[in-house]
Amino acid sequence: MPVVSVIIPVYNGEKTIRETVTSVLNQTFSDLELIIINDGSTDSTLDIVNPINDPRLKVFSYAKTNQSTSRNRGISHARGEYIAFIDADDLWTPDKIEAQYQALQDNPESAVAYSWTDCIDESSQFLRPGSHVTINGNVYPYLLVVNFLENGSNPLIRRQALEAVGQFDSSLLSGEDWDIWLRLAKHYQFITVPKSQILYRQSSESASANVLKLEAGSKKVIEQAFSQVPDSLKPLKKRSLANIYKNLTFKALEVQPGPKQGLLALHFLYNILINDPTMLRQKVTFRTLLKISTFIFLPKKQAEWILSKFGRISNIGALMMYIKTDIN
Repeated sequence: MPVVSVIIPVYNGEKTIRETVTSVLNQTFSDLELIIINDGSTDSTLDIVNPINDPRLKVFSYAKTNQSTSRNRGISHARGEYIAFIDADDLWTPDKIEAQYQALQDNPESAVAYSWTDCIDESSQFLRPGSHVTINGNVYPYLLVVNFLENGSNPLIRRQALEAVGQFDSSLLSGEDWDIWLRLAKHYQFITVPKSQILYRQSSESASANVLKLEAGSKKVIEQAFSQVPDSLKPLKKRSLANIYKNLTFKALEVQPGPKQGLLALHFLYNILINDPTMLRQKVTFRTLLKISTFIFLPKKQAEWILSKFGRISNIGALMMYIKTDIN
């Protein structure tokens, strides 16, 4: 019986699945099983994973559904005492499972161990660091404010706790990982491994690139979560919404310039200011507004030229620094 079950939901992942599978099978913690849930792929995903010769690897194929359903199907096949998920385009450092497993052994009161995330590009090259937030114990109020686990490829979870809080919500088109982390945090303690061990891939094809779907899913998670919190935590809702819109503004302006993306970013920026008026006093807000204007009013080539000449204007990554994790 494996100690850890790792679940990969995949749909048309031929470009990245081999590298993702390798990063799991090469873990220094080897007492694991790897369950791949093929969600109706129509490309060569199965041709890539089926020949991999490792007895720990199991592949199950289903008709196309969604990521939440695929993760739930993976759980139904899992035999491990601990469960981890990794998306088919993300990577782990070799010591990820070992470090998280040890953290849970050292902290038996905790049900979830999570690590820091760094972002990689489509070629698996380092892009930028994640938020690198360290919060231990009762993380629930902080997780209400921002999903500091950052992605669905992060934690190692005690199976008993995961079964107690229920399955992934298949009605959510986005934000389903944040939703289940919140349900876990409401009842269980978390422990941090303060190392960058999750390599989260950023690409135009990734689910996080669909900012409108991400907005809708995140707002639904926030509404559901805050409908169940005690009155003392309800004032955190505006901060949570502001953080969502800071992230969405950043994502909307990561792509090639164009009026559609600029107008989306303007909508997101407006919602930042509605929920966090203190951002009106921050220089990064005016730099962001200037970049949005460039997207909306200038032809693509001219906008690209201006943004390349004035890197300080195009670099609005500082906006992410204003995502607030405190609850005071």
